[in-house]
Amino acid sequence: MLGAIGLDEVQESTYRALVSLGAADVADLAGRLALSETETERALRRLAHQGLAAQSSAHPGRWVAAPPGVALGALLTQQRHELEQAELAAVVLAEEYRAQAAEPAVHDLVEVVTGAGAVAQRFLQLQLGASDEVCALVTGRPVVVSGHDNDAEAQAARRGVTYRVVVERTVLDLPTGLTELSAALGRDEQVRVVDRVPTKLVIADRQLALVPLTSKTAEPAALVVHASGLLESLSGLFEAVWRDALPLRLGEGGTVTERAAAAPDGTDLEILSLLLAGLTDASVAKQLDLGLRTVQRRVKGLMELAGVSTRLQLGWHAFERGWVAR
Repeated sequence: MLGAIGLDEVQESTYRALVSLGAADVADLAGRLALSETETERALRRLAHQGLAAQSSAHPGRWVAAPPGVALGALLTQQRHELEQAELAAVVLAEEYRAQAAEPAVHDLVEVVTGAGAVAQRFLQLQLGASDEVCALVTGRPVVVSGHDNDAEAQAARRGVTYRVVVERTVLDLPTGLTELSAALGRDEQVRVVDRVPTKLVIADRQLALVPLTSKTAEPAALVVHASGLLESLSGLFEAVWRDALPLRLGEGGTVTERAAAAPDGTDLEILSLLLAGLTDASVAKQLDLGLRTVQRRVKGLMELAGVSTRLQLGWHAFERGWVAR
Protein backbone atom coordinates (compact mmCIF):
# COMPACT_ATOMS: atom_id res chain seq x y z
CA MET A 1 0.00 0.00 0.00
CA LEU A 2 2.91 2.36 0.60
CA GLY A 3 4.59 1.58 -2.70
CA ALA A 4 3.25 4.88 -4.08
CA ILE A 5 5.66 6.78 -1.82
CA GLY A 6 8.67 4.68 -2.75
CA LEU A 7 8.66 1.81 -0.20
CA ASP A 8 9.16 -1.77 -1.33
CA GLU A 9 7.50 -4.72 0.44
CA VAL A 10 10.41 -5.32 2.84
CA GLN A 11 10.63 -1.66 3.84
CA GLU A 12 6.88 -1.42 4.33
CA SER A 13 6.81 -4.58 6.47
CA THR A 14 9.73 -3.29 8.52
CA TYR A 15 8.03 0.06 9.13
CA ARG A 16 4.73 -1.57 10.07
CA ALA A 17 6.46 -3.88 12.55
CA LEU A 18 8.40 -0.97 14.04
CA VAL A 19 5.19 1.07 14.41
CA SER A 20 3.46 -1.81 16.22
CA LEU A 21 6.43 -2.33 18.55
CA GLY A 22 7.26 1.32 19.08
CA ALA A 23 10.97 0.49 19.35
CA ALA A 24 13.09 -2.59 18.62
CA ASP A 25 16.63 -3.64 17.84
CA VAL A 26 17.74 -5.19 14.59
CA ALA A 27 17.74 -8.76 15.91
CA ASP A 28 14.18 -8.51 17.27
CA LEU A 29 12.89 -7.09 13.99
CA ALA A 30 14.74 -9.63 11.90
CA GLY A 31 13.20 -12.49 13.91
CA ARG A 32 9.72 -11.02 13.66
CA LEU A 33 10.02 -10.43 9.89
CA ALA A 34 11.84 -13.69 9.12
CA LEU A 35 14.65 -11.72 7.51
CA SER A 36 18.39 -11.70 7.98
CA GLU A 37 19.82 -8.97 10.17
CA THR A 38 21.62 -7.53 7.14
CA GLU A 39 18.36 -7.21 5.20
CA THR A 40 16.59 -5.75 8.22
CA GLU A 41 19.31 -3.17 8.86
CA ARG A 42 19.34 -2.21 5.17
CA ALA A 43 15.56 -1.67 5.31
CA LEU A 44 15.88 0.40 8.51
CA ARG A 45 18.54 2.64 6.99
CA ARG A 46 16.32 3.18 3.95
CA LEU A 47 13.45 4.12 6.27
CA ALA A 48 15.76 6.50 8.14
CA HIS A 49 16.75 8.12 4.84
CA GLN A 50 13.05 8.82 4.17
CA GLY A 51 12.42 10.10 7.70
CA LEU A 52 10.30 7.12 8.76
CA ALA A 53 12.67 5.68 11.39
CA ALA A 54 15.63 6.69 13.54
CA GLN A 55 18.07 5.15 15.98
CA SER A 56 17.18 5.76 19.61
CA SER A 57 19.45 8.26 21.36
CA ALA A 58 18.49 6.85 24.77
CA HIS A 59 19.07 3.21 23.85
CA PRO A 60 21.90 2.71 21.32
CA GLY A 61 21.21 -0.15 18.92
CA ARG A 62 17.44 0.27 19.08
CA TRP A 63 15.30 1.81 16.38
CA VAL A 64 12.11 3.83 16.79
CA ALA A 65 9.40 4.64 14.24
CA ALA A 66 8.58 8.21 13.27
CA PRO A 67 4.91 9.16 13.84
CA PRO A 68 3.02 7.99 10.71
CA GLY A 69 0.77 11.05 10.61
CA VAL A 70 3.74 13.38 10.34
CA ALA A 71 6.28 11.26 8.46
CA LEU A 72 3.91 9.78 5.85
CA GLY A 73 2.16 13.12 5.44
CA ALA A 74 5.45 14.77 4.53
CA LEU A 75 6.23 12.05 1.98
CA LEU A 76 2.77 12.33 0.44
CA THR A 77 3.15 16.09 0.14
CA GLN A 78 6.51 15.67 -1.56
CA GLN A 79 5.01 13.07 -3.90
CA ARG A 80 2.17 15.41 -4.85
CA HIS A 81 4.66 18.19 -5.55
CA GLU A 82 6.72 15.92 -7.78
CA LEU A 83 3.57 14.86 -9.65
CA GLU A 84 2.62 18.50 -10.18
CA GLN A 85 6.08 19.20 -11.55
CA ALA A 86 5.74 16.22 -13.87
CA GLU A 87 2.37 17.50 -15.08
CA LEU A 88 3.87 20.92 -15.78
CA ALA A 89 6.72 19.30 -17.68
CA ALA A 90 4.18 17.31 -19.72
CA VAL A 91 2.31 20.51 -20.60
CA VAL A 92 5.53 22.21 -21.69
CA LEU A 93 6.53 19.23 -23.80
CA ALA A 94 3.07 19.10 -25.38
CA GLU A 95 3.31 22.79 -26.26
CA GLU A 96 6.74 22.28 -27.78
CA TYR A 97 5.39 19.35 -29.81
CA ARG A 98 2.44 21.39 -31.10
CA ALA A 99 4.74 24.27 -31.93
CA GLN A 100 6.84 21.98 -34.10
CA ALA A 101 3.91 20.17 -35.72
CA ALA A 102 1.46 23.01 -36.32
CA GLU A 103 1.45 25.72 -38.93
CA PRO A 104 2.68 29.13 -37.69
CA ALA A 105 -0.78 30.65 -38.30
CA VAL A 106 -2.24 28.45 -35.55
CA HIS A 107 -0.40 30.50 -32.94
CA ASP A 108 -2.41 33.56 -33.97
CA LEU A 109 -5.71 31.93 -32.95
CA VAL A 110 -5.14 32.58 -29.22
CA GLU A 111 -3.48 35.61 -27.63
CA VAL A 112 -2.51 36.04 -23.99
CA VAL A 113 -3.07 39.57 -22.67
CA THR A 114 -1.55 40.48 -19.30
CA GLY A 115 -2.02 43.52 -17.11
CA ALA A 116 -5.21 45.20 -15.92
CA GLY A 117 -4.89 48.05 -18.41
CA ALA A 118 -4.28 45.75 -21.37
CA VAL A 119 -7.20 43.46 -20.46
CA ALA A 120 -9.58 46.39 -20.01
CA GLN A 121 -8.46 47.86 -23.35
CA ARG A 122 -9.08 44.61 -25.23
CA PHE A 123 -12.47 44.30 -23.55
CA LEU A 124 -13.47 47.73 -24.84
CA GLN A 125 -12.00 47.10 -28.30
CA LEU A 126 -13.94 43.87 -28.60
CA GLN A 127 -17.24 45.65 -28.01
CA LEU A 128 -16.43 48.70 -30.11
CA GLY A 129 -15.51 46.41 -32.99
CA ALA A 130 -18.73 44.35 -32.79
CA SER A 131 -21.21 44.88 -35.60
CA ASP A 132 -23.95 42.36 -34.84
CA GLU A 133 -24.09 40.75 -31.40
CA VAL A 134 -22.21 40.59 -28.11
CA CYS A 135 -22.77 37.66 -25.74
CA ALA A 136 -21.45 37.73 -22.18
CA LEU A 137 -21.33 35.69 -19.00
CA VAL A 138 -20.91 37.93 -15.95
CA THR A 139 -19.88 36.88 -12.45
CA GLY A 140 -20.39 38.78 -9.24
CA ARG A 141 -16.65 39.34 -8.85
CA PRO A 142 -15.50 42.06 -11.27
CA VAL A 143 -11.69 42.31 -11.33
CA VAL A 144 -10.71 44.56 -14.23
CA VAL A 145 -13.90 45.86 -15.85
CA SER A 146 -17.33 46.42 -14.34
CA GLY A 147 -20.54 47.42 -16.08
CA HIS A 148 -20.50 50.79 -14.34
CA ASP A 149 -17.39 52.02 -16.17
CA ASN A 150 -18.09 50.37 -19.51
CA ASP A 151 -19.25 53.13 -21.89
CA ALA A 152 -18.45 50.94 -24.91
CA GLU A 153 -21.54 48.86 -24.16
CA ALA A 154 -23.84 51.86 -24.51
CA GLN A 155 -22.03 53.00 -27.67
CA ALA A 156 -22.37 49.56 -29.27
CA ALA A 157 -26.05 49.38 -28.36
CA ARG A 158 -26.65 52.76 -30.02
CA ARG A 159 -25.04 51.36 -33.19
CA GLY A 160 -27.59 48.54 -33.23
CA VAL A 161 -25.44 45.82 -31.69
CA THR A 162 -27.65 43.39 -29.75
CA TYR A 163 -26.58 42.15 -26.34
CA ARG A 164 -27.37 38.84 -24.67
CA VAL A 165 -26.01 38.73 -21.13
CA VAL A 166 -26.23 36.11 -18.38
CA VAL A 167 -25.39 37.34 -14.88
CA GLU A 168 -24.85 35.48 -11.66
CA ARG A 169 -27.54 36.08 -9.07
CA THR A 170 -24.94 37.66 -6.77
CA VAL A 171 -24.69 40.56 -9.25
CA LEU A 172 -28.13 41.66 -8.04
CA ASP A 173 -26.65 42.16 -4.56
CA LEU A 174 -23.75 44.36 -5.66
CA PRO A 175 -24.01 48.07 -4.70
CA THR A 176 -24.44 49.16 -8.33
CA GLY A 177 -25.79 45.87 -9.66
CA LEU A 178 -29.47 46.82 -10.04
CA THR A 179 -28.57 50.24 -11.45
CA GLU A 180 -26.39 48.70 -14.15
CA LEU A 181 -28.96 46.03 -15.01
CA SER A 182 -31.74 48.61 -15.20
CA ALA A 183 -29.62 50.66 -17.62
CA ALA A 184 -28.90 47.57 -19.73
CA LEU A 185 -32.59 46.61 -19.87
CA GLY A 186 -33.41 50.20 -20.74
CA ARG A 187 -31.15 49.82 -23.82
CA ASP A 188 -33.26 46.77 -24.83
CA GLU A 189 -30.49 44.35 -23.97
CA GLN A 190 -31.56 40.80 -23.21
CA VAL A 191 -30.44 39.91 -19.70
CA ARG A 192 -30.91 36.61 -17.90
CA VAL A 193 -29.89 35.37 -14.46
CA VAL A 194 -28.60 32.04 -13.08
CA ASP A 195 -27.28 30.99 -9.70
CA ARG A 196 -23.77 30.61 -11.08
CA VAL A 197 -21.97 31.02 -14.41
CA PRO A 198 -19.01 28.71 -15.12
CA THR A 199 -16.64 31.48 -16.20
CA LYS A 200 -16.46 35.10 -17.25
CA LEU A 201 -16.79 35.34 -21.00
CA VAL A 202 -17.41 37.91 -23.77
CA ILE A 203 -18.02 36.91 -27.40
CA ALA A 204 -18.36 39.41 -30.26
CA ASP A 205 -20.05 38.43 -33.53
CA ARG A 206 -19.01 34.80 -32.90
CA GLN A 207 -15.62 35.84 -34.26
CA LEU A 208 -13.71 36.91 -31.16
CA ALA A 209 -13.88 36.02 -27.48
CA LEU A 210 -12.26 37.26 -24.27
CA VAL A 211 -11.80 34.80 -21.42
CA PRO A 212 -10.27 36.11 -18.17
CA LEU A 213 -7.67 33.80 -16.64
CA THR A 214 -7.90 33.07 -12.93
CA SER A 215 -4.58 33.33 -11.13
CA LYS A 216 -3.28 33.59 -7.59
CA THR A 217 -0.89 36.30 -8.72
CA ALA A 218 -1.80 39.99 -8.63
CA GLU A 219 -1.41 40.39 -12.41
CA PRO A 220 -4.74 40.05 -14.27
CA ALA A 221 -4.62 38.16 -17.57
CA ALA A 222 -7.00 37.02 -20.29
CA LEU A 223 -7.15 34.92 -23.43
CA VAL A 224 -8.28 36.49 -26.70
CA VAL A 225 -9.66 33.66 -28.84
CA HIS A 226 -10.12 34.12 -32.59
CA ALA A 227 -12.42 32.12 -34.89
CA SER A 228 -11.59 28.45 -34.30
CA GLY A 229 -12.93 25.25 -32.82
CA LEU A 230 -12.18 26.66 -29.38
CA LEU A 231 -14.33 29.70 -30.10
CA GLU A 232 -17.16 27.44 -31.24
CA SER A 233 -16.92 25.55 -27.96
CA LEU A 234 -17.08 28.81 -26.00
CA SER A 235 -20.13 29.86 -28.02
CA GLY A 236 -21.74 26.51 -27.24
CA LEU A 237 -21.03 27.03 -23.54
CA PHE A 238 -22.72 30.43 -23.62
CA GLU A 239 -25.79 29.05 -25.41
CA ALA A 240 -26.12 26.24 -22.86
CA VAL A 241 -26.03 28.69 -19.94
CA TRP A 242 -28.39 31.07 -21.75
CA ARG A 243 -31.03 28.36 -22.27
CA ASP A 244 -31.16 27.51 -18.56
CA ALA A 245 -31.24 31.12 -17.32
CA LEU A 246 -34.31 33.12 -16.28
CA PRO A 247 -35.09 36.40 -18.09
CA LEU A 248 -34.85 39.68 -16.20
CA ARG A 249 -37.51 42.30 -16.87
CA LEU A 250 -37.74 45.99 -16.10
CA GLY A 251 -40.87 46.34 -13.97
CA GLU A 252 -42.89 49.32 -12.83
CA GLY A 253 -40.85 52.08 -11.28
CA GLY A 254 -37.69 50.82 -12.96
CA THR A 255 -37.39 47.75 -10.74
CA VAL A 256 -35.64 44.65 -12.07
CA THR A 257 -37.64 41.44 -11.73
CA GLU A 258 -37.13 37.80 -12.70
CA ARG A 259 -39.68 35.97 -14.77
CA ALA A 260 -39.67 32.35 -15.79
CA ALA A 261 -39.59 31.84 -19.52
CA ALA A 262 -42.99 31.12 -21.05
CA ALA A 263 -43.70 27.75 -22.61
CA PRO A 264 -44.88 27.26 -26.19
CA ASP A 265 -48.61 26.69 -26.61
CA GLY A 266 -50.29 23.88 -28.54
CA THR A 267 -50.16 25.68 -31.88
CA ASP A 268 -46.46 26.41 -31.41
CA LEU A 269 -45.80 22.72 -30.77
CA GLU A 270 -47.75 21.70 -33.87
CA ILE A 271 -45.73 24.15 -35.97
CA LEU A 272 -42.48 22.83 -34.51
CA SER A 273 -43.41 19.22 -35.19
CA LEU A 274 -44.28 19.93 -38.81
CA LEU A 275 -41.14 21.98 -39.40
CA LEU A 276 -39.01 19.20 -37.93
CA ALA A 277 -40.80 16.77 -40.23
CA GLY A 278 -39.44 18.79 -43.17
CA LEU A 279 -42.41 20.94 -44.17
CA THR A 280 -41.90 24.49 -45.40
CA ASP A 281 -43.51 27.49 -43.72
CA ALA A 282 -46.11 27.64 -46.49
CA SER A 283 -46.94 23.95 -46.12
CA VAL A 284 -47.25 24.29 -42.36
CA ALA A 285 -49.60 27.27 -42.79
CA LYS A 286 -51.78 25.29 -45.19
CA GLN A 287 -51.75 22.18 -43.00
CA LEU A 288 -52.83 24.09 -39.88
CA ASP A 289 -55.09 26.56 -41.69
CA LEU A 290 -52.97 29.50 -40.57
CA GLY A 291 -51.59 32.52 -42.37
CA LEU A 292 -48.01 32.34 -43.58
CA ARG A 293 -47.12 35.47 -41.60
CA THR A 294 -48.66 33.90 -38.49
CA VAL A 295 -46.44 30.84 -38.85
CA GLN A 296 -43.34 32.96 -39.39
CA ARG A 297 -44.22 35.21 -36.45
CA ARG A 298 -44.69 32.21 -34.16
CA VAL A 299 -41.39 30.66 -35.30
CA LYS A 300 -39.61 33.94 -34.55
CA GLY A 301 -41.25 34.02 -31.13
CA LEU A 302 -40.08 30.47 -30.44
CA MET A 303 -36.53 31.42 -31.41
CA GLU A 304 -36.64 34.39 -29.03
CA LEU A 305 -38.07 32.17 -26.28
CA ALA A 306 -35.28 29.63 -26.81
CA GLY A 307 -32.62 32.34 -27.06
CA VAL A 308 -31.31 31.07 -30.40
CA SER A 309 -30.58 32.73 -33.73
CA THR A 310 -31.13 29.91 -36.24
CA ARG A 311 -33.85 27.34 -36.91
CA LEU A 312 -31.30 24.55 -36.58
CA GLN A 313 -30.58 25.69 -33.02
CA LEU A 314 -34.33 25.93 -32.38
CA GLY A 315 -34.79 22.27 -33.37
CA TRP A 316 -32.01 21.16 -31.04
CA HIS A 317 -33.44 23.29 -28.23
CA ALA A 318 -36.92 21.83 -28.79
CA PHE A 319 -35.61 18.30 -28.32
CA GLU A 320 -33.51 19.27 -25.28
CA ARG A 321 -36.48 20.87 -23.51
CA GLY A 322 -38.91 18.15 -24.48
CA TRP A 323 -41.10 20.49 -26.50
CA VAL A 324 -41.39 17.80 -29.15
CA ALA A 325 -40.91 14.02 -29.06
CA ARG A 326 -38.22 12.27 -31.05
